[in-house]
Amino acid sequence: MAVIKQALISVSDKTGIVEFARGLDGFGVTLVSTGGTAKLLKEAGLKVTEVADYTGFPEMLDGRVKTLHPRVHAGILARRDAPAHMAALGKAAIPTIDLVVVNLYPFGATVARPGCTLAEAIENIDIGGPAMVRSAAKNCEHVAVVTDPADYAPILTEMAAAAGALGADTRFRLAQKAFSHTAQYDGAISNYLTALDATRSRTRFPQRLNLQFERVQAMRYGENPHQEAAFYRDLRPAPGSLGAYRQLQGKELSYNNIADADAAWECVKSFGEPACVIVKHANPCGAAIADSLTDAYRKAHATDPTSAFGGIIAFNRELDGPTARAVLQQFVEVVIAPVIAPDAAQALAGKPGVRALEVPLAPGANDYDFKRVGGGLLVQTPDTAVVDAAGLNAVTRVKPTAAQVADLLFAWRVAKFVKSNAIVFCGGGRTLGVGAGQMSRVDSARIAAFKAESAGLALTGAVVASDAFFPFRDGVDVVVGAGARAIIQPGGSLRDEEVVAAADEHGVAMVFTGYRHFRH
Repeated sequence: MAVIKQALISVSDKTGIVEFARGLDGFGVTLVSTGGTAKLLKEAGLKVTEVADYTGFPEMLDGRVKTLHPRVHAGILARRDAPAHMAALGKAAIPTIDLVVVNLYPFGATVARPGCTLAEAIENIDIGGPAMVRSAAKNCEHVAVVTDPADYAPILTEMAAAAGALGADTRFRLAQKAFSHTAQYDGAISNYLTALDATRSRTRFPQRLNLQFERVQAMRYGENPHQEAAFYRDLRPAPGSLGAYRQLQGKELSYNNIADADAAWECVKSFGEPACVIVKHANPCGAAIADSLTDAYRKAHATDPTSAFGGIIAFNRELDGPTARAVLQQFVEVVIAPVIAPDAAQALAGKPGVRALEVPLAPGANDYDFKRVGGGLLVQTPDTAVVDAAGLNAVTRVKPTAAQVADLLFAWRVAKFVKSNAIVFCGGGRTLGVGAGQMSRVDSARIAAFKAESAGLALTGAVVASDAFFPFRDGVDVVVGAGARAIIQPGGSLRDEEVVAAADEHGVAMVFTGYRHFRH
C-alpha cells in the first residue's frame, strides 16, 4: 500500500474536484495545484500551494510552461524503492508527489465547435497535462494518477479503509485508464490535424485514423463457436444508438444478437408511427406500423412467421404488457424498446432467457461505418439519406395514389436495412414479402413473392421497393406478375428507359428516389 502524502491537482473538468480535494485534505494530504484549479480550491477554504510557488519558477508563455519542471516530474517519477532515486531527490530537496489528479484541455469539444480555427485548436493542445499523466502512470508502482472524476469517490473510500493509502491494484487500474486517456487525446489531435488539407481546410477523412472503443463484454464466441469475440462500445456513443443499451434481463448477449439487434433498432427507429421490426440473420423478416404496438407486432410477425422464430424484435414506443405477452407466444431471442413498462417487464420475467433491452430513442448516427478487410479498413459515412414524398420522381404515365406513396415510402425505409440485392413487397403499412441477399435481383424478387405466398399473404395491389436500380426489365416483369401496382427504386440504370417502358406496358406506377441503399 502506498500512503498518499502529497497530491498535485490540475484539472480542466472541475466536476467534483472541490469535494475530492476536501477529502484528501481530511487525510492530511498536502495539496499542490495550478492556476484556475488552485484559485477554486482556495475559494473553497482549502490550503493549497500554487505550482509557481512550489517550483520557485513562475508560469510563462501565457501558461504554456508551468508544470514542466524537475521539481514536479522528479517528484512524480522517482522510484521509492531505488536508493539512488531517493538520494537524488534528497540532494535536490524535492519531495515526492504521490497522487496526480489531471484531466486535459477540452481539445475534442473545441474542434467540434462550428467555426473553430486552427489557431484555437492548437492552443487547446495540452502539453504539461499529458506529461504529468504519463509520468505518474509510468510510475504506478508508487504513484496514483486520476484522470476521471468518476474515480474520486472510490479513491476516498479506499483511502478511508487503508489509513490514507491506495493499493497496487488500484494504482495499476488507474494507470491503465490514464494511458488510454492520453492515447485518446493524442488520437483526437492526430485525427484533426491530418484531416486538414494544404489550405488548412477540413476534409472528411484524416490521413491517419485513430479510433478508441471500450470493451463492454467478452463473449462466449463470435459468429461461430470456434471464433473468439468481444463487444466494444464507442467512448461517446451516438445518441439513440444500440451502444447505449441497458439490459433489463436475460442471458448475456451474443455476437450475433448484437449485430442483429443493431439492424432491428436502426430500422425501427426510422419510423415516426408506432412500429415493430423483426430481424433474423441480419435481415428484416417483418416490419409494420399501426395505431398500437400490438397490432404492429402481429402484422410484422405475419409477414414470415417461420423466419420470425428466434428473431430479434424491436419497437419504437414504450413496450406495454399486452404487446409483451403477444411476443412471448413464440420463441424470441431479444426484445428492444425505448422503455419497457412495468407490466411488460413482469410478463418478460416469466421467460428469463429472453434478453430485454432498453435503448434511448433519439436521432443520431455513427460518424463512420467500418468494414474490415485483409490488411485494411474500409471507412464511409453512414447511410442517412431520407426520402419523403416531395423527393419522389414519378417517371411513368400512371402516377401513384396518396395511399401508394405512403406504402412506397414505408417499403423504401425497410429496403434500406435488407441485405442487397433487396426486394420488399408492402401494403397497408406492413411488409408482405422480403427477398434478401441474392446475387440476382430477379431471384430476390422471386423469393419475396414466394415468402408472401408461403405466409398466405396476397400481393395483389402491393407496392414494391428495390434497394438499387433494375438493370433489366425482367425484375419489373416478376414483381408486377406477382401483383405489384407501384414500384420505388433509385433509378440510374443505363436501361432506365427500358425499365420505365415495362412499367408503362404493365400499367403500374414507378417512382425514382435518386438514392441507392446497398447494404452488404
